[in-house]
Amino acid sequence: MTPSQPSQGAPPAGSAAVVDRSNGCAHRKRLPGNCVGCVAREMAACSVIPVEEARTLEDMGGQIRLPAGGVLAREGDPRREVHTVVSGMMRNMRLLPDGRRFVAAFLLPGDFIGLTSATHYRGTVEAVTESTLCTFSTASVRSLCERYPEFEKNLFERALGELDTTRSYQLTLARMTPVERLSVFLLDLSARQHRRGGRENHVDLPMTRADIADHLGLTIETVSRSFSRLKQEGTLYFEHPHHIELRDPARLREMAAR
Repeated sequence: MTPSQPSQGAPPAGSAAVVDRSNGCAHRKRLPGNCVGCVAREMAACSVIPVEEARTLEDMGGQIRLPAGGVLAREGDPRREVHTVVSGMMRNMRLLPDGRRFVAAFLLPGDFIGLTSATHYRGTVEAVTESTLCTFSTASVRSLCERYPEFEKNLFERALGELDTTRSYQLTLARMTPVERLSVFLLDLSARQHRRGGRENHVDLPMTRADIADHLGLTIETVSRSFSRLKQEGTLYFEHPHHIELRDPARLREMAAR
């Protein structure tokens, strides 16, 4: 729901809607009863809102569907909404002054987008895979915080946790070799996916090697060599180019100093 891009047939203010931004278009329609069956609810910030009051969320929010490569927001855009990833994977990235790209984070179901006091997006948020997001206006979020104190507390705790994790992660990567950086990345993503129902000691990698390189501060060639080394050592097994089994997680944790 982007106020600067109104579409035909837009619903009245406050009604739940879906926005399909495929092919650059925005098509809206109501999605009644969507919150109760939400697959990301247990991981999302709204999990503290009683399920019997889900209608409140449905009346205030809606959904956005993005194809792979679809843009949710560009760096510098006004921040009028907040989002929760329901399905798929998103990437948050920035362009550095020298033109290089930095992928700050890969976002999974339950992750929150827009948890900041900034009035504009500090990075571009894109879909790595076909993705669905739950979306609320910033005014609606303020209203929910007033109505449900536990929701506000949950958002605050998530913000602090995200800040601590990001700082620790970046400081750790700065002191590591390429193989050690890749080990940290694989362990972290595997654990996050496992908490969302994925298989233990497996990791799905729908992103490109360029995405991983720009996230870890490496070149594509260095990322490929690091994967090859871990594969040759028997630490990883490629079930598919984008799906890996962590066959020796203890070795990975040793290299990651965890």
